[in-house]
Amino acid sequence: MAIRRFLDKTPLIDNTAYVDESAVIIGDVRLGKDVSIWPMVVARGDHQSIIIGDGTNVQDGTVIHIASANEWVPGGLPCIVGEGVTVGHKAMLHACTIGNLCLIGMSSTILDGAVIEDHVMVGAGSLVPMGKRLESGYLYLGSPVKQVRKLSDREKFYIDYSWKHYIETKNSFIRTIAEG
Repeated sequence: MAIRRFLDKTPLIDNTAYVDESAVIIGDVRLGKDVSIWPMVVARGDHQSIIIGDGTNVQDGTVIHIASANEWVPGGLPCIVGEGVTVGHKAMLHACTIGNLCLIGMSSTILDGAVIEDHVMVGAGSLVPMGKRLESGYLYLGSPVKQVRKLSDREKFYIDYSWKHYIETKNSFIRTIAEG
């Protein structure tokens, strides 16, 4: 795995986290307990922070970045992902905030300043525009996203199942690697 310092910032990775050897983690990136970072993920916290909460899984090919300070964004914007979140394959998270217990569908793009409240499902291939706020408890789909309906009990169950399943999967990967 490529864990790289940038300027005076070195990634902080909890000892229970798993980072695949093909992932790249740069700069001010903080990974909480039981986080899993899968193949080809890039998290580049060069001029702001990336914080990924406990139990979150970031799947293959996802890119996570921040917004640098400029005249339109004084101080820049971090990228913050809450606890128990599943980020699907090839997602793009750019200077956004994602609450707890969310599912971000495969190939979705979440742009600068967007806020996704707790308990939200963003469908695959969706685009969350800059500054958009997604209300807790709903399914959002489309490009740009639109609120479709309240989450079903099955969807709520799946969000909870998904992050817990990825902790088990992460632990299996760690055991397999340790066994050689």
